[in-house]
Amino acid sequence: MNYRRFGKTEKNISVITLGGMRYLHGWEDPRDDIPQDTLNQMVECTSQAFKRGINHIETAYGYKKSEHAYGIVLNDILKIPRDNYFLMTKGYPQTADETKQRVEEQLKALKTDYFDFYAWHGINNDEKFQVACKSGGPVETLLKLKEEGIIKHVGFSTHAPVDVILKSINTDLFEFINLHYYYFFQRNLAAIAQAEVKDMGVFIISPNDKGGQLFNAPDKLKKITSPLTPIQWNAKFCLRLPSVHTLSFGMTEISHFDEMEGIFPAKYPLSLEEQKIYLELDKQILNDPYAAYEGYELSNDPSGINIPEVLRLRRLWKCYDMLDFGRYRYNMMHVNDSWVPGAFATKENIKKIDLTRAPKEIPIKDLLLEAHEAFYKHK
Repeated sequence: MNYRRFGKTEKNISVITLGGMRYLHGWEDPRDDIPQDTLNQMVECTSQAFKRGINHIETAYGYKKSEHAYGIVLNDILKIPRDNYFLMTKGYPQTADETKQRVEEQLKALKTDYFDFYAWHGINNDEKFQVACKSGGPVETLLKLKEEGIIKHVGFSTHAPVDVILKSINTDLFEFINLHYYYFFQRNLAAIAQAEVKDMGVFIISPNDKGGQLFNAPDKLKKITSPLTPIQWNAKFCLRLPSVHTLSFGMTEISHFDEMEGIFPAKYPLSLEEQKIYLELDKQILNDPYAAYEGYELSNDPSGINIPEVLRLRRLWKCYDMLDFGRYRYNMMHVNDSWVPGAFATKENIKKIDLTRAPKEIPIKDLLLEAHEAFYKHK
């Protein structure tokens, strides 16, 4: 295992984090009723994590059973001394009073008297930013709990556009950030650079799932990244930046830990072999005449379509055969959803697009309709 200093928190954490989002029955209610097969799975994975040098556990109130299950596994079954690992959880309370109540609930669920890291979960747009960071609001309350020693370090997680992420970083309220950044999603590089300026810890969310469902990678991608697996390549790509400190790996079985071993040593810069993979992946963008166009200037379009994201998914399909991933992400989109925002690129919505900001040589409407017809799954 490799370890990195998690920014100004001064904690040396493992570059791989054991995340708590994907265990059996994890999203079922009630949150405090933990089935035996869930406990068995968590015991196996948590034991493996510690054996292989992982010292960072990540969970969230929003993961339903996860906090209660970790509380049982870490304290009652494995009986791991609390100072042997760092614990991160998250929540999205809306007020000061709700923040105090929620943190107290989470402390009881996780059977601990403090959190090493607590992130406000989901500063995903400007509205969420205003709720979290308002005077007398939840983040201010979290900082007061830090003064009391209940929380050691306060951060935030985000699925926001990069301008909102930068605004959040520049408040100087936070010591760490959880965000998306992978080979197939590089838009947040500026946010990582600014986090480095502020000496913040940087945690990469879900590189194997949100990063491209790399556990179900197409043969084309497997061939390009060989002798690494796509998961191993993506981890090395993220960790090539010294300002990236840890990745959540979504491990739920022993084989995931075995694959994890193949990313070490995770160092910077990339080796010559890894740089060749990088160049070959980049070269695939030349396979489609419009794949390089990002469409950033068409963000917040009156059509409601998340044009940059639809074009990104189209690129992954056309250049890397990642059709299944495109369908997976596209069908998660919803209007006014802060996690995966965007209307579908139907013919009706496409008619509403404001093309005055778009390059005339790019057939935006045709590209979006092509993507919609390839990705959309009729209910």
